[in-house]
Amino acid sequence: MRPLRYSINTTLDGCCHHEAGIPPNEESMSYWTAEMERADALLFGRVTYEMMESAWRKPATGGWPGWMEEWEIPFAEAIDRAKKHVVSSTLTEVDWNAELVTGDLEQAVRRLKQEPGGGLWVGGVTLPLALADLGLIDEYEFVVQPVLAGRGPTLLAGLRERIQLELVDRQEFRSGAIALRYRPAESAD
Repeated sequence: MRPLRYSINTTLDGCCHHEAGIPPNEESMSYWTAEMERADALLFGRVTYEMMESAWRKPATGGWPGWMEEWEIPFAEAIDRAKKHVVSSTLTEVDWNAELVTGDLEQAVRRLKQEPGGGLWVGGVTLPLALADLGLIDEYEFVVQPVLAGRGPTLLAGLRERIQLELVDRQEFRSGAIALRYRPAESAD
């Protein structure tokens, strides 16, 4: 069974709005590129899918836009070519190397996890909350930015039950950000 990893940038006070942290730099984009390349497929909710597509889909011209820094291109290429699964009750079709996930969320994600491969990656806010509540996330990866946002959507707000985690890896960035990777702790019954 391939694991499902939830990855997101967050501020020290738990804000996970994509503009709340420090701007991406060459080091952080290299880290996220490696994370994209580790995943067999990406799992998005509609909002995250549309946001990522508008930012990272390769234009029809075949070249990357002029605003994109050279160090952003490997990430753009990795996410552009990745297989994507989109959970939505409002979309009727998707493209950008994506397929629509319909029906019962738990059953659909369990099926995806049973496919061969090294892992699935999920980002965003709403879908990961539902997946955490269902006990489907095998790994949590938070890149904690050295910022206090003071407002905005917070990490896993509304989680039904507490999830005890065990730290399995950490990486510090020159910016002061820290990538923390956790797995759900085994229950001590």
